[in-house]
Amino acid sequence: MRLHLSVPLLVPHKTETEVKLGQYVVPKDTQVLVNAWSIARDPRYWDNPLKFKPERFLGNEIDYKGKHFEFIPFGSGRRICPGAPLAHRVVSLMVASFVYHFEWKLPHGKEEIDMNDIFGLTLLRATLLLATPVPFK
Repeated sequence: MRLHLSVPLLVPHKTETEVKLGQYVVPKDTQVLVNAWSIARDPRYWDNPLKFKPERFLGNEIDYKGKHFEFIPFGSGRRICPGAPLAHRVVSLMVASFVYHFEWKLPHGKEEIDMNDIFGLTLLRATLLLATPVPFK
């Protein structure tokens, strides 16, 4: 959910008042798009931001509820995804079930997975992700 967000740009927002952001002035009623894809890869917050390291989250209570802006897969504020608690439970249960019941193999003797994305309104894989579940014996 950090490296490969399904939606790279969050729902558009509009400024309610004029806002000074650093040296910039954003006028009232300006439409603002938050680039969650870029935020999730910011090297100021993430060591080796492009590397898939699930262990970085072990023993760490990560706040994905929109309060810490280095990780906002569900957005934040009034427009935070209302399905986030359900998604967190379902994804955790589904991944745990798949890991428990199967061993996973890449097809055709491949050893690496191409994790590059194609940019658009949603993020798609540049190469189709295909893995074969093999039941434990």
